[in-house]
Amino acid sequence: MTEDATTRAADLLAGHRDSIDRLDAILVYTLGERFKHTQAVGKLKAEHDLPPSDPAREAAQIARLEDLATQADLDPEFAKKFLNFIIAEVIQHHKRQQT
Repeated sequence: MTEDATTRAADLLAGHRDSIDRLDAILVYTLGERFKHTQAVGKLKAEHDLPPSDPAREAAQIARLEDLATQADLDPEFAKKFLNFIIAEVIQHHKRQQT
């Protein structure tokens, strides 16, 4: 009986890991798409001498993501840290595009 339970647990674990692997791929491709658009935004900002960051938009996006995180049953503080990390990367890309 224990061996059957262990086998079932191993099968469930494998299924969860397969799902995690697919979700990780979705995250990577989604971030890739997101950064393609932010690179285009950075190019537009550089061409029109606009600042690399937009604090009002960033604050609105963080608030929006915190709400979405709450709806998705995800820790809003984690979501905020994650978006802040992405925003910092985007701003660095935009700064590099302006030089």
